[in-house]
Amino acid sequence: MAFRTAPPTEDERLTVEFGPRAGTYGAGQIVTASLSHPVPASDPTSRARLERALQVTSEPAVEGAWHWVDDSTLHYRPRTYWPAHAVVRVRGGLDGVAFGDHLYGGPSETLQLAIGDRIEAVTDSAAHEMTVRRNGRVLRTIPVTTGKAGFRTRTGVKVVLGKEYQVRMRGDTVGIRPGTSEFYDLPVFYATRVTWSGEYVHAAPWSVEAQGEENVSHGCTGMSTQDAAWFFETVRVGDIVEVVNSGGRGDGAVRQRVRRLEPGLAGLAGGQRPGRWCAGPGRAAPAQPADVTPRSAAAVAAAAVAAQSWAIAVKARAAALS
Repeated sequence: MAFRTAPPTEDERLTVEFGPRAGTYGAGQIVTASLSHPVPASDPTSRARLERALQVTSEPAVEGAWHWVDDSTLHYRPRTYWPAHAVVRVRGGLDGVAFGDHLYGGPSETLQLAIGDRIEAVTDSAAHEMTVRRNGRVLRTIPVTTGKAGFRTRTGVKVVLGKEYQVRMRGDTVGIRPGTSEFYDLPVFYATRVTWSGEYVHAAPWSVEAQGEENVSHGCTGMSTQDAAWFFETVRVGDIVEVVNSGGRGDGAVRQRVRRLEPGLAGLAGGQRPGRWCAGPGRAAPAQPADVTPRSAAAVAAAAVAAQSWAIAVKARAAALS
C-alpha cells in the first residue's frame, strides 16, 4: 500500500523577502533577508542550511557572509565593501528544502542591485572637518562640528540610511527634558541619516562660528547650509560615512558581529543601539534609492534663514525660562 504526502500549505512554507528594493546604492550597502517564519538559534542545523541556500553573487566577485540580526532577519555584508559599479544578485534557493518538522522552503523573488561610485565621507572630530572622496579623489573638505562632552558622536563606520529635506528635531526624543539648558526644538534641513538611533549629517546654521573650531552638537555632524545641501545631493543610500577621533564609543555588539569579516566595519548599517543623538530613533524601513530634486541657491538660503530664525526663537524662550 502506498501513501502520498500532502503538499505543504502556505503556513508551512518558509520564504524570504530581500532588501533593499532594486536600484543603485553605495559601496557600504547591506543586503537584508526577512523570513516568513523564525528560525531560532536553538536550531543551528536549519540556520546553516538556510544560509547555504541564500545565494549572493556579484560582478566582480567579492567575499562576504550572512549574520543573524534576530530569528527572522539576516544581513549580508561583503568582507570590505562592494566594488564601485558592481552588480549584485541575490537568490533564495529555499524551494523544497526541509527546515525542521513540517516546515519547507518556498519560492522567493530574486533581487538585483547596482553599486555606484565609491563615495566615502570621513569626519575627523578632533580636526573638526569632513573629507568627502569619490573613487579615492577628494571632492570637498568641509568644516564641521560634532558631539560635545556628554553627547560625543559615535566613532566608527556607518552608511547613509536615508535623506530628508526637513526634519523636526526635539531634545525630549533623546531624553533631554524641556526647559533645561540642553533642550532644543528645531527644524533641520538637508538631513542625511546615518544611524537608526537618530544620528544625522545636517545643516546647522546656528553653529557656523564653531564649525571647524570646536564640537558643540548633541551628537550629529553639523555644517553650513550650503555644505549640507551639497552633501545631501552628493551621497546616496549605502555610501560610507566614518567618524574618527570623536571620543565617543563605537557599537560593541555590531563590532563583535562583523569582526570575523573586517574590523573596520564596526557600526556598519543596521543594528545600532539607541543613543543620545539629535533626533529620536527611526524605524528601520528598507532603504530606497535616492531620488532627490536638486535645490536652488534660493532654496538653500531660505532653509538657512528659517533654521537660524527658529534657533534664535528657541534660545530666547530658554533664556526666558531660566
